[in-house]
Amino acid sequence: MLNFSFKNSTQIHFGEGQIKALSQAIPKESKVLVTYGGGSIKSNGVYDQVVDVLSEHTWFEFSGIEPNPKYETLMKAQDLIRQHDIDFLLAVGGGSVVDGTKFIAAAALFEGEDPWDFISKGQPINQALPIGCVLTLPATGSESNANSVVTRDGNKLPFQSPLVQPLFAVLDPSVTLSLSDRQISNGVIDAFVHIMEQYLTYSVNGKVQDRFAEGLLQTLIEEGPKALVAETKNDLDVRGNIMWAATMALNGLIGAGVPQDWSTHMIGHELTGAYGIDHARTLSIVLPAVMKVCAKEKREKLLQYAERIWNLTEGDDDSRISRATELTEQFFKTMQVPTRLSQVDLGETEIDGLIEKLTQHGMVKLGEQSIITPEVSREILMAAL
Repeated sequence: MLNFSFKNSTQIHFGEGQIKALSQAIPKESKVLVTYGGGSIKSNGVYDQVVDVLSEHTWFEFSGIEPNPKYETLMKAQDLIRQHDIDFLLAVGGGSVVDGTKFIAAAALFEGEDPWDFISKGQPINQALPIGCVLTLPATGSESNANSVVTRDGNKLPFQSPLVQPLFAVLDPSVTLSLSDRQISNGVIDAFVHIMEQYLTYSVNGKVQDRFAEGLLQTLIEEGPKALVAETKNDLDVRGNIMWAATMALNGLIGAGVPQDWSTHMIGHELTGAYGIDHARTLSIVLPAVMKVCAKEKREKLLQYAERIWNLTEGDDDSRISRATELTEQFFKTMQVPTRLSQVDLGETEIDGLIEKLTQHGMVKLGEQSIITPEVSREILMAAL
């Protein structure tokens, strides 16, 4: 196992009705800006619950944060923050709303000329407004980590700072009952690939991390499809297990002390930036191709994955690895997401542009061993056709 330092400072309020925890979690003297997306929280009752709980607080609202939140949208919140002396942000929504709110929090106190510089140029984030969140779509894990992804001019780029990690997160599985099948599918796949990016690398004898990761993968494989069928769609135990698995997938625990990949995400970001494809659906397309192209480098963990997740113990090594990849694709299909570029109307002619963007963004040594060059990324995209 590799050396590591691990801390997760986000307090989790999990369970039905836990939105009531907001009244104590946010200081009464704070001036709160509630951020959210397209307004679904008003139709599913979450907005009314938040309004009721914040009755003793001074608060304002900022809406319109879109999937893959855009810099231009997020910057509009800065006027409200200055106008009302906002000193606390409450994100109510899915991962994009939380990601966008992290940018808003850092941008509000950024001392440089353009807040985009802490993303594009890596300028330090020295301070940020405090954040809490009410999660409505389990997927990204952003509710309890320090990561964010923001889009500007078709460039979808990540940033990270402990200063934007939420102080608390409310996880109420009942608020997910209004999600569409597409949102459910996207959330399960996003969480699944988060786990795979930290698990499917090379062994450092991190047994605890591996067993945690394998348990989360098995949970998503078992529970994900249940959220798409009528008989179990509204089962709060199913929704709760998915919600907690998605949070645990990227809160730092299973990635502590083990190598991490993230090539699937970096390649996927370019697909989203260029063509607007749902983030999770780029992952379901790219991951199987990474498993195929990088099978040699990931051989030991692929065999472990084949045995422990898919119970594949017979046949030679290559056949078990191939079968595990096939079963992964089958699971993705069960979750109603694409596994090929052709299924999102993209072909070989688009690959040059994607490789150019990867290179432009410095994504030229991807993977746990930094050996996924633009040429290897091209192989991956070709394998995904």
